[in-house]
Amino acid sequence: MTPSSPIPIAPAQTAPPSTHAATITPLWQVLAPVCAVVFLEFLAMGLPLGVLPSHVHGVLGHGSLVVGLAIGAQSAATLLTRHAAGTRSDARGPRHAMLAGLSLSVIAGLVLALSGVVAAGSLMVLLIARGLLGLGESLVVSGALAYGVALAGRERTGAVMAWVGIAMYGALAAGSPVGAAVHAQRGFVGVALAAAFAPGLALLAARWLQHVAPSGGTRLAWPRALGSIGRAGAGLALSAVGFGAIATFAALHFDARGWSHAAHAMTAFGIAYVIARLLGGSLPDRFGGARVAVASTAITAAGQLGLWLAPSPIAAIAAAAVSGLGFSLAFPSFGVEAMRTVAPQHRGVALGAYAACFDAAMAGFVPLLGLAVGAMGSSAAFAIGALAAIGALAVALSLLRRAR
Repeated sequence: MTPSSPIPIAPAQTAPPSTHAATITPLWQVLAPVCAVVFLEFLAMGLPLGVLPSHVHGVLGHGSLVVGLAIGAQSAATLLTRHAAGTRSDARGPRHAMLAGLSLSVIAGLVLALSGVVAAGSLMVLLIARGLLGLGESLVVSGALAYGVALAGRERTGAVMAWVGIAMYGALAAGSPVGAAVHAQRGFVGVALAAAFAPGLALLAARWLQHVAPSGGTRLAWPRALGSIGRAGAGLALSAVGFGAIATFAALHFDARGWSHAAHAMTAFGIAYVIARLLGGSLPDRFGGARVAVASTAITAAGQLGLWLAPSPIAAIAAAAVSGLGFSLAFPSFGVEAMRTVAPQHRGVALGAYAACFDAAMAGFVPLLGLAVGAMGSSAAFAIGALAAIGALAVALSLLRRAR
């Protein structure tokens, strides 16, 4: 089959289950090409993630609020474009959306490099780069999720989200220490150029993706799309606050305490995240999203409490790993609940609306975490992360009651 050959969206429309490729070929093999593209896209985010807070704070001389805005700008742009990205995926096909997003991410890396060499307006140029990267992420993730569900079938939505998440957070885990190493040798501009190269490589890899025919259908208004994923989206947003606390303020927290190896916190989070996805990615589909979400959010809360109270860098890194272990299954668990009643022709925009809940948490809560850190110290970010995870646990319990 050539990269441009259309493939069917729903297994039931083509052949009996016993002859469908997804039941013959292991799921990981079916999804490997799209996961490779997602991994390279998220390297563009992971490479600068470990050095960006220190660059904005130490080199550019801005406070914790601006650090939060610099990190949150990407998610704000993603949030504002999720509906358009999902609609584009439904109308023109997920592969088209992914290619457009990768192209924007390459440009974002080049603009980020420019912010490291201009003297005036470097923060503004950096924020533009973050916004472009957010738009690229919106298109790539919306397309990747719709592409994966089209390949694997709607009944395996949770597993698709699990595998795409492995690619996402595996890239973040790998990117943080690699970015720190590149920064030590080539500086901030070197990190930015590496962040442009990764999605550029993905553009070459994406040519091997088969074309999935657009799902078509009527345009789903954004309020209706958000309403369709409702409570589950709120659970995801609350779960994501802890991730935002680690990604944005772990490095500053380690610096404030005089601890070394700050990049290892994000790496530990990512490794635990990937392990949990590998071992438990099918659990939401097997046992129900709400039930798995209860366990996931409880573990996330424990990890955030551990970071808040950690007496040593080893304890803090271990707590970050616990947070990653818990947060890992939040996305597919709440996602299974969110997709229960979504029509196939609106799958892309509904997945975009669901993923937008994560963006809303990053864009809205991370700057607020910056205010809390400025007023009460770096550990406040993790105390708030723990409270948000407890709120997500309450949402998961309400979904479990409704399922029963």
